[in-house]
This record gives sequence, C-alpha cells and structure tokens, in this order.
Amino acid sequence: MRPPAALVVVAAVLLVLSGVDATVETTCKAAADEDAHVNYDFCVSELRKHYQSSDADTWGLAKIAANMGVNNAYGAIHDIERLLARPGTDAKTKVALGQCQGLYDNMKFAFAGAYDEINGRNYAAGKEEVAKAVSLAHQCDDAFVKAAVPSPLKQRSLYSVQTAIVCTAITNLIK
Repeated sequence: MRPPAALVVVAAVLLVLSGVDATVETTCKAAADEDAHVNYDFCVSELRKHYQSSDADTWGLAKIAANMGVNNAYGAIHDIERLLARPGTDAKTKVALGQCQGLYDNMKFAFAGAYDEINGRNYAAGKEEVAKAVSLAHQCDDAFVKAAVPSPLKQRSLYSVQTAIVCTAITNLIK
C-alpha cells in the first residue's frame, strides 16, 4: 500500500526545511551569501576535515563549527605552554602569553558552551557564547599590542574569529 501523495510531498518539504539536504558546500555558500564576513573557502575546507561533516545537516554543521573552536582553543593552550617553556622567550612575551593562556582557556569553554546551546536548540544563547569567544581572541591580541611584542598566536586568533563567524552564520541558517 502506497502512502497518499500529499503525505509524500509534506515529508519531502519537511526534510528540505530541516536541513537534511545540507552539504558543507551548500551550507557554506548560504552562510557566505548571508554574511559577507564568512570566508567560503575557509568554511568548506575546515568543515570538510571533520569526519561527521558529510552526513551533517545545518544544525550538525553549526555544532561542528563550535567544536572546531574548542579544538583551536586547546591547540592555542598547548602552543602557549610550549612557548612559555622555551628558553629565550622574553619577559614581555611571557606576560602576554600568560594572559592569553587564561583567555584561551575561557575561549575553550565559550565554544563548548556554544556547542551545548546549539545542541539544545537555544540558538540565541549559542551565538552569545560564540561572541564571547571572539572577544577573548581580541583580548589576547590586545595583550601583545600592549606589551609591544609580536603575537606568536596571531594565526590562532584569526582562526578563532573566522570559526566564530562561520558558526554564527550557519546557526543563523537553521530554521
């Protein structure tokens, strides 16, 4: 026995609206179309690295983006520990690194909080957590500016901000 045609149409529409047809490429394109700050190539290349991205819907990709932020913050913390232990790191740089260590630790929790809120479908709260992560990245950058030394964490900071932009833009696509 076949289901009524109207039921099949309704089911198909629900699948499309729920983001089941989302791919990394279509989601990143939609995010970049909605927010000029989204770097499409970054979005695609970074989301594709995650083993679950090929099967993820828009909601899943937003969570993956938040998780990318968590992983980057952990990486920054390890970089900071390595730099602090390196002989020859000057005192001004060590002070800034010490400040950034706490900031990236907080960033790790901000991105994790974003993941949890997005997972719980509390999108506004998730985006607030992502905004905290951006602020923390900027605070770390400022610590090096105030110390008048170049930041060895510049790439981590740029990655954090772009990840936050991608996460927010994808979250905005969730219907």
